[in-house]
Amino acid sequence: MPPQADGALGRWWQARRRSHQLLLMAALGGEAALGQAPFSIPALSLIGFALAFAFFPAMKTARAAAVAGLCFGFGYFAVALHWIVQPFLVDSARHGWMAPFALILMALGLALFWALAFGLARRAGRTAWTLVPLLALAEFGRAYLFTGFPWAMPSYGLVNGLGGQAAAWIGPHGLNLLFLALAVALSVLPIRPFVGAFGVAATVAALWPLAAPPAQDPEAPVLRLVQPNAPQRLKWHPDHVWKHFGRAIEATRAGETRPDLIIWPETSVPVRLGDAQNTLTTIATAAGGVPVVLGMNRTEGRRIYNSAVVLGADGLVAGVYDKHHLVPFGEYVPFGDLMAQVGIHGLAARDGAGYSSGPGPRLLDLGSVGQALPLICYEVVFPQDVRGAPARPRLLMQITNDAWFGTFSGPYQHLQQARMRAIEMGLPLVRAANTGVSAVIDARGRVVAALGLDEAGYIDAGLPAARAETVYAKIGDMPFAALMGLLLALTLWRRRGKSD
Repeated sequence: MPPQADGALGRWWQARRRSHQLLLMAALGGEAALGQAPFSIPALSLIGFALAFAFFPAMKTARAAAVAGLCFGFGYFAVALHWIVQPFLVDSARHGWMAPFALILMALGLALFWALAFGLARRAGRTAWTLVPLLALAEFGRAYLFTGFPWAMPSYGLVNGLGGQAAAWIGPHGLNLLFLALAVALSVLPIRPFVGAFGVAATVAALWPLAAPPAQDPEAPVLRLVQPNAPQRLKWHPDHVWKHFGRAIEATRAGETRPDLIIWPETSVPVRLGDAQNTLTTIATAAGGVPVVLGMNRTEGRRIYNSAVVLGADGLVAGVYDKHHLVPFGEYVPFGDLMAQVGIHGLAARDGAGYSSGPGPRLLDLGSVGQALPLICYEVVFPQDVRGAPARPRLLMQITNDAWFGTFSGPYQHLQQARMRAIEMGLPLVRAANTGVSAVIDARGRVVAALGLDEAGYIDAGLPAARAETVYAKIGDMPFAALMGLLLALTLWRRRGKSD
């Protein structure tokens, strides 16, 4: 038995009843989720992981470890993703009953990835170091399998500190590997003081706060982010929809000094593109010759697309991007054409029909501002989608309707992930959100200007400078997936050598 299994924590764990062990793992998972926004306490997250890793060597079988990993993951995802109930409460009479089932099933489904990692790690041996590449690979799988859902990855807790800047080199999955290695180093502090002390020092460095962003460049293009603040339950209500549109028009028209570009949020225009000539004329008049990016729906035959539309300075449509990475069971239902025949549609589907996906990432020409990679809502959580741009843009541009996510954690976690994308790519990111948080983010992930939740209005801010193209932007995720696999293979080889 390795030395760490003989520690006081291991003996304490083995003295507990099985039910108490599993409740403790679920509680530690909930604590580990506190690194996510809006709590943003990564030190508690690292402690939660470290304690789970400290108990791991005392887990007697692979099955016991898998069940413990399931409980740990369930606690983590139940706390981190509790906002998932909010979309079901928008129309609570129809969908409210689904809310607790959605949270429980989502948390359990994602926890299965961690259960598999714990079980395989225990089968390979008793050292918690085996968990590092396996859990990192589990998070990698979560980001890609079944269309992917990498929300609330442990590495996002580092976005406010110096450690988060490593994402420019190793991306979010390499950063997961680093985060988990720190947690294991902390877990052995009582029995391997040198390794533990190194873990403490590295943790302090990783969590060290970033310096404040520099002053805005007076020569930079000025962007206006419009935030009409339309609550989701009233967004399409006939008594309110044009009031929300009027707020966006007033924000577009406001101010004596005109910006270089105006950006409206996702689905902020209440008519479809093909029927919107009079509406577009109204917007162009309010903009006074300034290009406007609009979030609106468009149709092709029976297909509906969630789109970003560039309205040029001349009032004509100058570019269109159709969202291509859709939300399963939100914007569409798998086998949607078949399901629609029996009345099953996505929560966010317009007029009872699901959305269709666009052809993929593309750049939009924003005139003097330069080219932007548009990201609509959920697309910003996928680093692989951001890297899918056909060329390096001047900026990342997210339009979103975070009114679906409530007012506590969901919108702040979405912002947290957008900040990580800026770090990874070395590019500024601007996000216009219907109910907030609308923000301008620099290439190091720092928020330089923002308009908070549930505020109607706009912000004008200069576009921060881009950095040189990052290592991660050039090489992506696959080298780090290979590294995780190599680390796992080396660990297994070393364990086999010891057993021989």
